[in-house]
Amino acid sequence: MPKKIISFYPGDIPAKPGVYIYRDRFGKVIYVGKASNLRRRMSQYFQPSRDKRSDPKVRSLIKSIAEWEVYVVKNEDESLLLESRLIKQYAPRYNVLMRDDKRFLLIKINLREHFPKLSMARVRKDDNCRYFGPFPKGGVLRPVVDFLTHYFGIRSCRPALPDENNHKHCLASIVKDCCEPCIGKTTREEYMEKVNSMVSVLEGDVKELVGEVKRRMLEASEKKKFEKAAQWRDIASGLEEVFGARNRTFRFASISSAPGEEAVKDLQKVLGIKKAPESIEGFDISNTGGELAVASMVCFKNGKPSNKDYRRFRIKNVKQIDDFAMMEEVLTRRYSRLLDEKKPLPDLIMVDGGKGQLSSALKALTSIKCPPLAVIGLAKKNEEIFIPGRLEPIVLDRRRPALRLLQALRDEAHRFAVGYHRDLRDKRLKESLLDEIPGIGPARKKIMLTAFGSVAKIRKASPEEIAQKVPGIGASFARTIYEFLKKKD
Repeated sequence: MPKKIISFYPGDIPAKPGVYIYRDRFGKVIYVGKASNLRRRMSQYFQPSRDKRSDPKVRSLIKSIAEWEVYVVKNEDESLLLESRLIKQYAPRYNVLMRDDKRFLLIKINLREHFPKLSMARVRKDDNCRYFGPFPKGGVLRPVVDFLTHYFGIRSCRPALPDENNHKHCLASIVKDCCEPCIGKTTREEYMEKVNSMVSVLEGDVKELVGEVKRRMLEASEKKKFEKAAQWRDIASGLEEVFGARNRTFRFASISSAPGEEAVKDLQKVLGIKKAPESIEGFDISNTGGELAVASMVCFKNGKPSNKDYRRFRIKNVKQIDDFAMMEEVLTRRYSRLLDEKKPLPDLIMVDGGKGQLSSALKALTSIKCPPLAVIGLAKKNEEIFIPGRLEPIVLDRRRPALRLLQALRDEAHRFAVGYHRDLRDKRLKESLLDEIPGIGPARKKIMLTAFGSVAKIRKASPEEIAQKVPGIGASFARTIYEFLKKKD
């Protein structure tokens, strides 16, 4: 948990990487900075000789400091991300270098496309795409994204739905690594299996992939192909640096404790409702191209998460990719049950999304004859709050406690939904046909699926191909696998 300190004693400042915030006597943030060593960096501001040799801006800053706080992080990358986030949030008057709103790179994938592909973006939009990041080192990120695209055989062409005509114009360097769904060499089901495996890597599950890359590095080195070995070394290093566990914790970490009663009162004022929203329930949808669609419901009470009241849902009635219909189904099920069991209803319902999601929520509550409830939608693009009966959304100052409360609720709902979706996807992977083959455990099965992309591809492979592509499987065992799968045809 980040540590807030209001003191001017150097010994109170940890000698660790982090971000520091200076406030004036009114409590307003006037400067945000980062440091690899907080104690050393902050002590420089208060050296006796500093006031004389500083430029007027720095002298003015020092004289305006009334209190400060620090946030300790794990490494310099995290401090860079946090500094950028806080500067954009507070827009301190003494910060100049990052006031141009530069943003770090994100990885984006539109799972609603028939054949999804990876792309990079700098702005996280409310467009139902999956985003990963931000990543502060674009120079490392780009070759890693290229590698993942080639490794999993994902397309990189521009058309939303490529066809044979597009295939004719593809470069040979692209086609050789692509699974070529545009000409029917891969079905959508097989393609989505590849996408699911890749998404697992984007979510941080890189250990086995890094192991495979390092194995290839060693093989190249033993064959004295040192240039190729160096390429594999750089890829392994890039994967660990971009997606490794040490670089992932900050993306979901809160920089302060969850908003409390002050935020609840502020939200009541913003929404103009009679009762303070002491109990808020937030909903989010998670699915991969319509597969294994799930929803989450998280509950905040008095501005704090109430984990025991969290719920998760499998989507039962909506088979196509339709987030609006899924949201309608989930709210219908949730509040029908509360009404049937005569349990208390929340003071406020928040759905993740804009007008469409809000309309679906209202439709669900109307269909079950639910008593009047306060319902809002929070759209990610500009953090817009949509309210029934109001044409224009409410856009709050990023520092408002009310908005911070809604953001915390939205982020928690998203985390809970994505976690449930990942658990189901992993469970389905474990229940595949490969589990029936004696001698194949979870680790070996995952290596096989990574090498071929899908069970369907393995079933088409010859014993020689299986032995060649999968490390640790000899000719004899490859023949056993081949014959077992043939019996299942």
